[in-house]
Amino acid sequence: MKAMILAAGLGNRMRPLTLTTPKPLLAVGGKPLIVWHIEALKAVGVTDLVINTAWLGERLHEALGDGSALGVNIAWSDEGEPLETAGGIVQALPLLGQDPFLLVNGDIWLRYDFTRLRARVLADRLAHLLLVDNPPQHPGGDFAFERTSDAGLIRPQGEEKYTFAGISLMSPRLFDGLSPGKAPLAPLLRQAIAAGRVSGEYHPGPWVDVGTPERLQALDDAIRASQL
Repeated sequence: MKAMILAAGLGNRMRPLTLTTPKPLLAVGGKPLIVWHIEALKAVGVTDLVINTAWLGERLHEALGDGSALGVNIAWSDEGEPLETAGGIVQALPLLGQDPFLLVNGDIWLRYDFTRLRARVLADRLAHLLLVDNPPQHPGGDFAFERTSDAGLIRPQGEEKYTFAGISLMSPRLFDGLSPGKAPLAPLLRQAIAAGRVSGEYHPGPWVDVGTPERLQALDDAIRASQL
């Protein structure tokens, strides 16, 4: 199985830190955010990675190269202008192949064993999403999820909503018919959810959306204090 790490964002909310450093290379606990993901993927045997870039992409190339120093193989999908999530995935599909792949946002932090997600079979579904409790900055959540157990179907509507953690298993079929160019992921997911073809599972954490310099500092402090 392959994995794609999304690393093409501009990181506007993280400025001035991201004026010279792409967001996935910002460090917490002594190493870049993206390296935490690479190490977690490698730990479960996922070593063929695709990373997309746009803003300061050359810095990511310089830091990670072909991935051999970290024990993985990195193929790069350089966008120039950011294509948004779905557009970036469509451009990278020739590198990802025809099988389901893991998708990881490069600007989050979590402790998660990818074994369960790697072993999941999509069958007729188009995606399987990792969901977390709604953080203070996103109290309304993203998707309705009837969590009678740790996993289940994601629903178009419902009172109990959870936040998409930025970790998922995706089928390339989700992007059938999508033309190259800029395109967001959310509309594709909502269409598939309405058709009953997206499942999810609950992750209790820890999970952090590293969206501001203050949250980055708080996360770094917590990791170094061994609180996460």
